[in-house]
Amino acid sequence: MSQVPIWFERKFEFSFPAELHPNLLARLRGTPARFEEVLRGRSREILVRKPQQKWSAQEHSGHLLDLEPLWLARVDDYVAGSAQLTAADLKNRKTDEANHNARPLEGILAEFRAAREKLLKCVDELDTSLFARVIPHPRLKTPMRLVDHLYFVAEHDDHHLARIWELVDPKR
Repeated sequence: MSQVPIWFERKFEFSFPAELHPNLLARLRGTPARFEEVLRGRSREILVRKPQQKWSAQEHSGHLLDLEPLWLARVDDYVAGSAQLTAADLKNRKTDEANHNARPLEGILAEFRAAREKLLKCVDELDTSLFARVIPHPRLKTPMRLVDHLYFVAEHDDHHLARIWELVDPKR
């Protein structure tokens, strides 16, 4: 049984100052390396194992790649001053249909690194005033600043990283 809290049951508090955005960007820059560290050198059997028919470690990694376009679309929402952030597919059909277990792990990791670099390059080019811009989040039904969105992405990364650690090293 997983010790990682269920993502959709998480509550978020966005009370920190927008000036913390450099810290969040550093955290997001480190995600590809952390995923590579936990996954590289693991046997294919461990990477694709699906306990209780839930996602494997490799599918969790593919899921992060699948969500990079959503994170980028939401950054674009802040730039455009949209009325609401782009909604996610809460059923995760893209990940379920992608068959990430049939793909080479190195491809998933390389694509994730490139997609994350694209997201961070886009954010790096923004005027700092945008980090405090507020747009409602469609699922959470709460106002979210761009800096909060970055925190949300970092927490989502860590959620899946924690789950992957459980899957590849069950005695942890």
